[in-house]
Amino acid sequence: MALISYADSALSLLPPLVAIGMAIMTRKVLLSLGLGILLGTLMLVEFAPMAALSELSGRALTLVWDDGAPAAWNLYTLGFLVLLGIMTALISVSGATRAFAAWARKRIRSGRDAKLMTMALGVVIFIDDYFNTLVVGSVARPVTDHYKVSREKLAYCIDSTSAPICVISPISSWGAYIIALIGGLLTTHGMTEIGYLSAFIQMVPMNFYAIFAFLLLLAVVYFGLDFGALARAEQRARAGQLWEESRGVPPGEELDLPEADNGRVAGLVAPIGFLIAITVALMLYSGNQALVADGKAFSLIGAFENTDVAWSLFYSGLAGVGFTLVFSLMQGVPVGYMVKAVISGTKSMLPAIYILLFAWTIAGIISDLNTGEYMASLAQGNLPAWSLPALLFILSGFAAFATGTSWGTFAIMLPIAANMAEAVDLALMLPMLSSVLAGAVFGDHCSPISDTTILSSTGAGCHHIDHVTTQLPYALLTAVISLAGYLVLGITGSVALGFGTATLGLLLVVLVLRRVCAPNGAPAVTR
Repeated sequence: MALISYADSALSLLPPLVAIGMAIMTRKVLLSLGLGILLGTLMLVEFAPMAALSELSGRALTLVWDDGAPAAWNLYTLGFLVLLGIMTALISVSGATRAFAAWARKRIRSGRDAKLMTMALGVVIFIDDYFNTLVVGSVARPVTDHYKVSREKLAYCIDSTSAPICVISPISSWGAYIIALIGGLLTTHGMTEIGYLSAFIQMVPMNFYAIFAFLLLLAVVYFGLDFGALARAEQRARAGQLWEESRGVPPGEELDLPEADNGRVAGLVAPIGFLIAITVALMLYSGNQALVADGKAFSLIGAFENTDVAWSLFYSGLAGVGFTLVFSLMQGVPVGYMVKAVISGTKSMLPAIYILLFAWTIAGIISDLNTGEYMASLAQGNLPAWSLPALLFILSGFAAFATGTSWGTFAIMLPIAANMAEAVDLALMLPMLSSVLAGAVFGDHCSPISDTTILSSTGAGCHHIDHVTTQLPYALLTAVISLAGYLVLGITGSVALGFGTATLGLLLVVLVLRRVCAPNGAPAVTR
C-alpha cells in the first residue's frame, strides 16, 4: 500500500521526538528506538496493524537485503565494527595495550595531556568519522583510563574531533560528499566562475559550529571547564569509577581477557598504523575505479568524491585483523588467547550493532514521513535576508537532531538554502550553505539517534545516553556562539565580523566557565 506523507504536518516530528525523549528519560535506547519505529510505521500505514507488521518486516529485511541484492553499505559497516572489535581485542591479549599505556605514562604526565593526545589523534585521523571515532577510542582509552579521565569526557573529545574536523576537511569522505553537493548547486544557480574546491575552502571559516566546537573542547580540556553531568562523571572517574557500576558494562566495553607478558608498543602502533594506511589506500583505489569507469582521470578530490567508504572500511578491517594475527603470532601470543580475543571482540560490538540497526530503521521511517521536508518548509516565506544564515542554522540543527543524520540534512537543506540565496541575494550563497553544514553537525552532536553519536560512545566505551547528556550542554553553548556569529554575518555581510563575534562569544563563555568551574581562577583540572 502507498505510504502516507507528512511533509506538511508537524506530526512528522512525533516518532523521532518520542524515540529521543524516551531514550533520555528511560536510558533504554533499544526500547525507545523501537517505540519510535513502531509509531512511525503505524503513521505511515494509517494505523493498520497488519499493514504495519508487513512494513516492519520489509524494513527489517532491507537492512541486509535490498532491491534483490545484499545491502552492501550496511553489511560492510557492520562488518567493519566487528572486525575492529576483534582487532582491538587481539591487540589487548598481545599485551600491547598495557605496554602502550606504560610507554605513554612516561611521556604523558597528566589527564589533561591524555585528553590533548586524544584531540590530536582526532585531528590527524580525519579521513572518515566512523573510522575516526572507533580508532581514536581504541588508542586513547587505555591512556585516559590510567589517568582517571571519565569515559564520558573521552567520548566528548572523540565526538568533537570527528564530524567537526571531517566537515571542514576537503580530503575526507565528508569533504568529498559536500564538494559534490555544492558543486551541483553552484552550477545550477549559474555560479560557474568559482571552482568547487575553492568554494569549499571559502566556506570553512564560515562553518562556525565546527570550528568553535573544537575550540571550546580545547578550552574545556586545557582549563578543566567541567560542569553539570560531565563534572559528575569526572568526579566518579577520579574516585576510580569509570562509569556507574549500576548501569552495567557499556556498549563497546571488552570482556575480561588474558594478556601476554611480553607485550610491546609496536603491537599497537603497527596494526593501527597499517589499518590507517590501508584504509586510505583502499578509499583512493575505490574512488579511482569509479573515475576510470566514468572515463575520468585520477584526482585526489575526485577519488575521495567517488570512494566507496563502507567497502574500504570493511576490507581494511579484514586486512588489519590479518596483520594483527600475524604480528601476534610472531610475538608468541598463545593461539588460545587469540581465539578468546576473536570471540570477545565480536561480542563487544554487538550492543553498538543493535543500536545502529534500530537507528538506521528509524532513519528510514523518518525519511518516508518526510520529516526533513517539513523542517525545510519552515524556512520558506518572506523573511529578511539578514536572518537567513541564522535561521538555516537553527532549522538544519533541528532537522539533524530529529533525523539523526548530517548527510541526510545536507541533501535536504543545501538545495533549499541555495534556492533562497538566489531569490534574495547571491552574495549570501556561501554563508547560507555554510550555516546548513554547521547546523547539521550541531543537530547530529545532540541527537541520541545519530550514528556518529552512537559510535563515539562505543569508541570511548561509555553508555550511549551518558555521552549524549554530558556533551549536550557544550554543544548548546557552541550553538549559541555560532548563532551570534551568523546573525552578525547576515546583518553586516562580513565573514570577518561574524567570525570575530563568535570568537568574542567563545572568550566570554570560557571566562564565565572558568569562574564557575574554578572559582580561584586556577585550572580546574591539574592532575
